Amino acid sequence: MIIVHHLENSRSQRILWMLEELGFDYQVKRYQRDAKTMLAPPELKRIHPLGKSPVIEDLDADGGRVVAETGAIVEYLVEKADGRLGPPPHRDSALRYRFWLHYAEGSMMPPLLLKLVLSRIPLMGKPAIKRILPMIDVHLDYVEAELSQRPWFAGDDLTAADVMMSFPLEAARSRAGLDASRPATIAWLNKVHARPAYQAALEKGGRYAYA
Repeated sequence: MIIVHHLENSRSQRILWMLEELGFDYQVKRYQRDAKTMLAPPELKRIHPLGKSPVIEDLDADGGRVVAETGAIVEYLVEKADGRLGPPPHRDSALRYRFWLHYAEGSMMPPLLLKLVLSRIPLMGKPAIKRILPMIDVHLDYVEAELSQRPWFAGDDLTAADVMMSFPLEAARSRAGLDASRPATIAWLNKVHARPAYQAALEKGGRYAYA
């Protein structure tokens, strides 16, 4: 049994989707953000010192195991599932898989997060956002070009790389200009949202603003 410590409207929605795709037995413990700060509640620090979500507890592991950080959790689940949703066998596809797995948080999320923070700063934030938007456009154009060449990020089949890329692209569609002008990316998002496993994850996770 896996327990997912799930924060509303957060990266942890990806973990629920991943678990549904893999067919693992899991339970969801939901947390709500502080209404003023929008930060995770202090209760999460009882599970992991960083007090962030997602965090999972694998009760089937010897003595139990706590795993934090979305990318680390995704890789842990791929290993636990004997490689399902992991890197494809072809080397070029496997390299694409690893690239997108890390690109999601390492390259694409930082400017999106910066834009969100700046949008909450009166007056001073607006000029700074104008400098951030071109950076985001570079990423969105790159993603569009790649998805125009193949149905999924690594190749012909869904992998954990697609799971990782879902949140930054959902965030971009919600607040950073991703629209019908990038049809391959929108088609990819619609395809993700239509998957039965994704829909099941939404039901278990509760409110999620980005779907």
